[in-house]
Amino acid sequence: MIKKIDHLGIAVTDLNEAIEIYKNIGLEFVGTEVVDEQKVETAFFKVGESYFELLAATDPASPIAKFIDKNGGRMHHIALAVDDIEAEIERLLGLDFEMIDTVPRKGAHGNLIAFMHPRSTKGTLLEICSKANS
Repeated sequence: MIKKIDHLGIAVTDLNEAIEIYKNIGLEFVGTEVVDEQKVETAFFKVGESYFELLAATDPASPIAKFIDKNGGRMHHIALAVDDIEAEIERLLGLDFEMIDTVPRKGAHGNLIAFMHPRSTKGTLLEICSKANS
């Protein structure tokens, strides 16, 4: 079951510059992390119960690099928190949603993530995620 918006993912061309912008806005900076499996470096900002996640490519062949090449830096995805990611993937597949990931993979902070294909949501990339210990 979907619990809340976990974070908004924003693709950026220059992570350090973007961090300074979001700090200047007044958002609470949490820190950065390289996620080798996704070929990105992330920066998180806390906003109430949710987060802004800035995503910068660490490899020119990464999905984020390709996204930025095609779209520029902008909103990338909306992440929805769930308790049981495997059950949520099965539920969504049962409702005929197209999943990019039918098996969870590792995301930032060791959390498990899976993406729904934007074709299933009329253009919005949705991520479902669960905490590493869930």
